[in-house]
Amino acid sequence: MLLLANAEAWPGFPLAVEMLRAGADSLDAMVAGIGRVEAEPRVRSVGYGGWPNMLGVMECDAAVMNGTTREVGAVGAVPDTIPVAALAQAVMQRLPHVMLTGAGARRFASEIGFSVDEVLIEDSRRVWRERLEVELEAEQLARFPDIPLAPLSRAITDPERVRDTTVFLSTDARRGSHTATSTSGWAWKYPGRLGDSPIPGAGFYADSRYGAAACTHTGEMTMRCATARTIVLALKLGRSLREAVDLAVEELAELREGFLGGVVIHAADAQGRHEVVNFRCEGEIRYWLWDDTMAEPELRPARTI
Repeated sequence: MLLLANAEAWPGFPLAVEMLRAGADSLDAMVAGIGRVEAEPRVRSVGYGGWPNMLGVMECDAAVMNGTTREVGAVGAVPDTIPVAALAQAVMQRLPHVMLTGAGARRFASEIGFSVDEVLIEDSRRVWRERLEVELEAEQLARFPDIPLAPLSRAITDPERVRDTTVFLSTDARRGSHTATSTSGWAWKYPGRLGDSPIPGAGFYADSRYGAAACTHTGEMTMRCATARTIVLALKLGRSLREAVDLAVEELAELREGFLGGVVIHAADAQGRHEVVNFRCEGEIRYWLWDDTMAEPELRPARTI
């Protein structure tokens, strides 16, 4: 059994490991682990600790994929909800749909008993307001939010350079390959923006016959390249895991126009091998790894390309 997650999964990775050791369903373990991350205010890219959109509203995205059945549940731009990965799992389990967004996702959450959550911590609210005061003229501030937001999208999007996502991947021959994701998305994003995290094939994909992949950071790029699906399809076509990941990186590197940035790819094949690659992200990228031969999880450096 192998479990893989990005570095910011630290609040929930031990719980997921504990549940897997006890024989829990892989997706249940990952969703429970992500739930701990979503509730931790010190993680500034997910759930309660995340950053708001331009209007000061938190909109969260999440998804789960069962690689054995290839069922998917996803939610996007969800307001007033912290455990969005659990909500995505409920979409997969209870509805004939793959994805719900916005007010519809929140309505479904209320129908199945999810609380209406206060999702914006005071520090996030303060930083958001202070940045508005720097970027806007007094007359614009007086009219806010009844001003055009599009001109601000490049000026104040992502002021803290937070583009991370929490991703979990699990794989083994018996339980299959599965993924789970959660994020508050770009700080200061245009309202309604979805990143790659809830998009099957872009921010995540799993097929128990071959493996699983999930991405973090610049989702606008992985959506254009269908990065996670590329990796799993390359595995299906006989590429090694490293070759599959390198092929996905080549496709990202071919992009010349549009918004470009860094991407981190997490991938594992059905034989229990894994790859985590840092493509153009600043600084060292690390990730959590555990398999059933290890006494404790390890935090390891990603391969840099």
